[in-house]
Amino acid sequence: MEDAQIIKLFSERDELALKETRLKYGGYCMIIARNILGSEEDAEECINDALIRLWNAIPPHNPKSLQAMIGKITRNIALNRYDSSNAKKRGGGQTELVLNELTECFASTDNTRNIADSLDIQKAISRFLKSLKTQNRIIFMQRYWYLCSVKEISQNLSVSESKVKMTLMRIRGRLKEFLEKEGIDI
Repeated sequence: MEDAQIIKLFSERDELALKETRLKYGGYCMIIARNILGSEEDAEECINDALIRLWNAIPPHNPKSLQAMIGKITRNIALNRYDSSNAKKRGGGQTELVLNELTECFASTDNTRNIADSLDIQKAISRFLKSLKTQNRIIFMQRYWYLCSVKEISQNLSVSESKVKMTLMRIRGRLKEFLEKEGIDI
């Protein structure tokens, strides 16, 4: 089913919208939540919570991209769950590692996730990402949005782990410079 049809079902308060969203984007959301939490069961609960939030958000919101909206909701729920349950021990620490890597791009490291969620920063990072080569953008997004490990990214793109690490280091340096040039003081 097309996204526009699913959004229409949400607007009509038809519960089929939940079923169709899970069918179409359940696997996508599972990857996001599992990468953050490291647990299939916790990830499944996040997806259920995300569907409820989506149900409550549409209407009044009419998203341009249903995938982006459900992905962001799932990611935020999973990160909140991670914060509240200290999933580092269960999830192999991938979330903590990723957040620590990003702190070098920002002057204030008190709350990297909240900084990255602010609207001005989102727009600046979008402009920055558009300036990257496709492979570098994919590496960045897989690491910092989907929280994939360096090994997973390496396997996904058929490149060495050292290339992924070096690329990430260079991208973070360029991002920091970009944000400074943009006058974004964080």
